[in-house]
Parts: sequence; C-alpha cells; structure tokens
Amino acid sequence: MASFSSSCFLLFTSILAVIVWQAVASDPSPLQDFCVADNSSRVLVNGFVCKDPKVVTAEDFFLAAKLDMPRDTKMSKVGSNVTLINVMKIPGLNTLGISLARIDYAPLGENPPHTHPRATEILTVLEGTLYVGFVTSNTDNKLFSKVLNKGDVFVFPQGLIHFQFNPNSYKPAVAIAALSSQNPGAITITNAVFGSKPMISDDVLSKAFQVEKKTVDWLQAQFWADNHN
Repeated sequence: MASFSSSCFLLFTSILAVIVWQAVASDPSPLQDFCVADNSSRVLVNGFVCKDPKVVTAEDFFLAAKLDMPRDTKMSKVGSNVTLINVMKIPGLNTLGISLARIDYAPLGENPPHTHPRATEILTVLEGTLYVGFVTSNTDNKLFSKVLNKGDVFVFPQGLIHFQFNPNSYKPAVAIAALSSQNPGAITITNAVFGSKPMISDDVLSKAFQVEKKTVDWLQAQFWADNHN
C-alpha cells in the first residue's frame, strides 16, 4: 500500500512539474488589464516591471512605425530588412505575448535561416513572391516548404529553423509577420556559428561541418551583418 501511495505521489509530482514548466516557459501572462513596461526601473524580472497605471497614457500603446513605407535593402548583404516592433518599441506590449515585423526583400534577397527561441511566427505576403520553409528537429530534419504569393499565409513553429527567399530577379517582396512573444528573439544560424564572439574553435566547426579548417577560417573572417532593425 505504501509503495502504491509513493508511486501515485511520484506520478502526481511529475505531472505537476510538467504543468509548471509549461506555465513558465512562455511569456508571463497578464494578471490585470495591462502592464506597461517601465523602462526606467532597475529591477530585473522576466520581462519588465509594470509602470504605475495612473501615469500610463495612450502613447504607451502607440508607435508611428511607418510600416507602410519601403525599407532599404541595399545595405544588407543578404538583401533583406527586418523591422521588428516589440516591447522595446511599444512598452504596452509587456506581458501581452505578441509582436510584429515588416520584412522587405530585394530581388533574390532572403531572410536567412534563423530561429525565434521564444515565439511561433505567422507570416503573410503583402507584395511579390516568397519561397519559405522550416526544418524539423533531429533526427528527421524534414523540410516543409512552400512558394507563397500575395495574400498567402504560412506558419513557422517556435524554435525551428526557418527562412524566406525572394526568387524573383527583378521585383522586391514585402511580408508582415506576427510573433507570439513580446520579445521573440532571433538567432541567425550563420551569424551565431561563424560570427560568435569569441569565435568557436575551427577544430569544432571543421569536424561538425566535415570541411577543412581553412574553409572554416575563411567563413569566420567574413562580416556577418544583422538584417534586423
């Protein structure tokens, strides 16, 4: 009987641990109407400390982002420009679990393979055509890809490597993406692997990619620019 009770208790605590982990593994949920970020506070929390509701104004929920205006893609080595609107831009997004991005693509431009560690993304094409896709985790590493046209929508699951590419040699493309976090984060694979500071040992990368060290050294010598603004 004691053994059965111990087994039940262990099962219960295991289930509770999973539930609690899932609860804290995402953006903090609001416990009031809003929790506008107080960027002047020095208190460190998961997210931002709430501003006194008595001093909150409509401006805390507003940004003249001019998302209707084309962005410059000529300065980007990958031919894209990501304009992210997150909690750092609009304090009122704090605890609401959402953000927005406009993505401009030059002809043959791309938003290179990257992940959002804290968000699922849903993207819609406003202008042009995009070849998009994501890759599942090990061991399958299955590619799900699709060619999107104006008005089409595609979802990239949280944490999975994904990309967008404009296959048109002459026309730019534009997309809008919504992300399920006030601060989704972005890890561009090439930047992280070959542009880390300090650099990852070429012994590690040459074995991982099965290439010669001189190839790794050449890649690490490139300027890995960020296309996020």
